[in-house]
This record gives sequence, structure tokens and C-alpha cells, in this order.
Amino acid sequence: MSKWYIKNGKESDVVASVRVRLARNLKGYPFPNKMTLEQKCEVIQKVSDAILNGNSAISGDFKFIDMDKISRIEAYSMVERHLISPDFAENGQGRALLLLNDESVSIMINEEDHIRIQVMAAGLDFEAAYDIANKIDVLLESNMQFAFDENLGYLTECPTNLGTGMRASAMLHIPALEAAGAVGQLSNTISKIGLTMRGTYGEGSKIKCAMYQVSNQVTLGISETAAIENLQGIIKQIMERERQTRLSIDHDNLEDTVYRAYGVLKSARLMSGNEFFDLVSQLRLGVGMGIIDTVAMETVNELILKCQPASLQNTAGGPLDADTRDKLRARIVRETLA
Repeated sequence: MSKWYIKNGKESDVVASVRVRLARNLKGYPFPNKMTLEQKCEVIQKVSDAILNGNSAISGDFKFIDMDKISRIEAYSMVERHLISPDFAENGQGRALLLLNDESVSIMINEEDHIRIQVMAAGLDFEAAYDIANKIDVLLESNMQFAFDENLGYLTECPTNLGTGMRASAMLHIPALEAAGAVGQLSNTISKIGLTMRGTYGEGSKIKCAMYQVSNQVTLGISETAAIENLQGIIKQIMERERQTRLSIDHDNLEDTVYRAYGVLKSARLMSGNEFFDLVSQLRLGVGMGIIDTVAMETVNELILKCQPASLQNTAGGPLDADTRDKLRARIVRETLA
């Protein structure tokens, strides 16, 4: 089955993907940071039984992963694919993952909360992601009792998630705004209306490939659908601003930059991670603007995920030093763009 991130979605020139995440906890159990290993195993059993044996058309498409039985490289490859959080990869004891075959749905068990439902979709398609997340939420709640308060909503370990327990986010490719130095001001502006702009892998992470994550901050006193509608409205404004900024760039210079990046990507024998992200960002910009029509956006999106450090090592089947990774990365890029 092809992975969700290989598909091309709506408004994909700017919006690479969207994610809807729901945090839930089981009534009668302390939060994971206070649980015994035995309690964690009980929660894993309850949640996995509800999903794998549930009355759902996709129940048979999930696989169960014991996080304590996979390698650190494999775990961090999942972080690079946005399937799990960095914290979840750090310590696998008493933690498990339910992963849909196309990797569009991942359910972390015993991360910060007992359950973290994550649904991802290509392009600007919050409706599809939320629909699936809501169905999984209903399936779980029909099999177990969630910790819920009439005034506070769903109870979560972090107070900032109280209420809906939902965080929706979009991964935006905004190289023109980045080059214009407009991202800082943009981040400050949206923070005043309850949104936040973060790095490529969430809070505290670095920016790679001019990819920024924009998400809602307010989860209390607002419905899930209203939060998504508010976020989507701002995303569309950022999208239009990025497109207008792209059009203001001198076309000859832009075309030259894009084709130089494309040429290096097709011919280099060694390529560091930083160089790759700079070049592939330019290539993605060129594909999105129609400057290059011989490369599909799906191909670029797949390259961005395949050529990251842990994913390269996972493909190779074991640890690689930096020089070997640079050589493998260059070869994968050449073969893919050939």
C-alpha cells in the first residue's frame, strides 16, 4: 500500500500536509508519568483490543508495534515521518504504537497522555483528517470511559490541551516568506489570535526545507470544528501571501536558482543533510510554480522523508557514519530524479 505522504493534495504548492491530533485519557488511571509498568500494560491492552478487534472497516489495516522492541534508528525514522513525537521515541518501555498500513493514522499509547490519535492527510484537507480522527475517537469511547469533566472537557496531562484535547496543524512550505524575512512577524501576528508557528518537528525543533508547522493553541471553550475552521482561514491567508511573495521575485533569478538546485540534486555524489534541504526546498518551489514540469510533487515529498538521517540508516539496515549517509543520500536523490 502506498504511503499517504507520497500522494499530492489540494494547495500542495504551499500546504504539504495537515494533521489532526486528539489527546485522550482513561478514567481510573493516573497520567502516564505517574503510572506503573503494569498499569501501562493494561492501558495498552485495552486500547489495542478496541482498535484491532473493533467494529471498524480499517481495524484489520492496523499493525501493533511494541516501542520497547524496535531499534532507536527505526523509532527516529518514525519521528522524521511525523508518526510519533521525539519524546515517544526516546523511551519505549510501557509504550506502544498502532499504525495504519499507509501511515496516515498513528495512535501513540502512553505518551504524555494515555492515547494520542494522529491523522494526517496530504495537502489542505482538514475535513478528511478530522473525519477519520473523530471516527476512531468514537470507536474508542464506545469501548472505554474517558476522563472527562463537564466544565473542563477532556482531561489531559498538560493543561493547555484541556477541553477538546485537539491540536490541528498544517505543514507549510513558505520559502519566499522565509527569504523575505517575514516569518518572525507572521509568527508574532498569528500568536495573538490563538495560533502558533513551530519548527518542522514541533515545539523547539529546527526549521528544515522552509517547512513550518502552524497549529491551534486554544482547546478550551471552543468546538473542534470551530478550531479547525479558524485555523484553515489563517492558513489560506498565509498561503496567498506566500504566493504573492513568490510572484514578486525576479523570474530570471528564481528560474536560475531552481534549475541550479535541480542540476546539483541530479548529479552530486556527496550531499549533506543541510545542503539537501536547501536544494530540495528550491526544487519543491520550482515544481509548485510550474518552472519544472518533469518532476512530480509526490516525488519531491517522498525524497524529503527518505533522505533524512534516521530514515537513511533504517533503509540501510543499521548505523551509518556521516560520510556514508551523505553518499547514500546523493545516490537515492540521483536515482529518484533520473
